[in-house]
Amino acid sequence: METVFDAVQIQQFLPHRYPFLLVDRIIEFEPRKRIVGIKNVTLNEFFFQGHFPGAPVMPGVLVIEAMAQTAGVLMYHEVADASNKLVFFTGIDKAKFRRPVVPGDTLRLELTVLKLKSRYIRLRGEAYVDGQLVAEAEITSSLVDISAVRKNAAALQVPAFQADGSPHAEDALGESA
Repeated sequence: METVFDAVQIQQFLPHRYPFLLVDRIIEFEPRKRIVGIKNVTLNEFFFQGHFPGAPVMPGVLVIEAMAQTAGVLMYHEVADASNKLVFFTGIDKAKFRRPVVPGDTLRLELTVLKLKSRYIRLRGEAYVDGQLVAEAEITSSLVDISAVRKNAAALQVPAFQADGSPHAEDALGESA
């Protein structure tokens, strides 16, 4: 497997750090279209301490998070000044978990762009172990200015975060809810 972006390069795109960085390398990358990441799941992962002692299983939500981080690399690659932006994970649809992910597994995280606009992205994600589908979902993310988050997170206008019935991220992408 050829490495397109290694762990050091991924950290130039993503703000995530140990223990919450859940993608080790990018092995395929087509700007604005597709990205494939790898996560080597080891017994040393922080979440295995409590999920579940004696029978460790990677939480499904963290498999989805690994997909979202992989997608984040693709989205940050599109941004001129990524150091001033954050990619917020704003939606999960059609999520399915097919089998547990356990220590020793290598997750292959395949994401395909369904829709991309300047501040929003919707992707189809699939996670595989040894060629077997273990999880899938459609995810949506929004690009926001870090200064807005630092200044007043409560007032931040991210469509999927609106509790007052204002547009959801899907509406911002031009889809009906």
